[in-house]
Amino acid sequence: MAYDKPWHSCEDMIVKLRERGLTITDEEKAVSYLSRIGYYRLSGYWFAFREHSGLCCPMSKPQGKKDGAKKLTLEHFKQGARFEDAVSLYIFDKKLRLLIMDALERIEVAFRVEIAHLLGKRDPFAYLDSSQFFPKFSIDINNKTGLTEHHVWLSKQAALINRSREKFMEHNRKKHGLPLPIWICCEVWDFGALSILFSGMKPQDQDEIAKKFGLSNGRVLAKWLRSLNYLRNVCAHHSRLWNRNIIDQPVLPSVQEVSWVEFFEGATREREHLRARPFLLFCITKHLMDHINPKSTWWFRLTNLMINEFPNIQHLGLDLKGMGVIDNWDELFKPQA
Repeated sequence: MAYDKPWHSCEDMIVKLRERGLTITDEEKAVSYLSRIGYYRLSGYWFAFREHSGLCCPMSKPQGKKDGAKKLTLEHFKQGARFEDAVSLYIFDKKLRLLIMDALERIEVAFRVEIAHLLGKRDPFAYLDSSQFFPKFSIDINNKTGLTEHHVWLSKQAALINRSREKFMEHNRKKHGLPLPIWICCEVWDFGALSILFSGMKPQDQDEIAKKFGLSNGRVLAKWLRSLNYLRNVCAHHSRLWNRNIIDQPVLPSVQEVSWVEFFEGATREREHLRARPFLLFCITKHLMDHINPKSTWWFRLTNLMINEFPNIQHLGLDLKGMGVIDNWDELFKPQA
């Protein structure tokens, strides 16, 4: 279908938002925000301010967008919805993403070292050796690409190496040529590259690394890293995070091994909602950070942000539960007396 919506100025957008029931008290400031942040980026935050219909009726569907299987999000805003509420939520979300990225950087660097140390001890070029990996990763051919996952990963790593302008990388390439040992290559891996390589490692190697992070099953850790890579991509691309539905959901270890997962287990609709929201990934991040740097203040800074800087939008029926927080969530990782 050809796109037929016309261009609108920021002033035009203000008019339309007011017509739909959004309160805008400072028009000049609203125009400034729209011109610097953009209508569609802000619309991700005021989307939750919109009215909902009841059950969808196939014969008479109201104008709006589907929000789940049984209701529609309408164009009109809830009573009391304000433009400044959306801006406050946007600012909170920006601070949240920066804080999450702070922890994910520590996790990314730590796992680069763990993988490179384990494989490099056997062979500096172990990453080239298909026998070092799980057969599904290194031997099985993808019918669509005609390549193994290992081949695809090696191509990605080659691109990362060739793109790198780090002095140490240029020095080693000129002095020693290619290939480079894994403890040098790992420095150019992004979170996606390391999570894919970890997922392709042999189970016993995954388990050996997992034990350092309080887990016995390396496949659980592989799923965690994949989920955290999704989280990292959301943050790195400046996408809305606070109430996002998590696509790559993690696997939970046993309660006997990691006690806090009990609050996310179960087949109820409420527990399914919790597993599909960002707070679970924040807890996983906290768990890994505790093993990387037990003295880190990251969790304190996160909880402080969530308690003190989440905007007051309860009049719109919105609170931290949109993030998937559990009851008494701020007590979850407090030291036991």
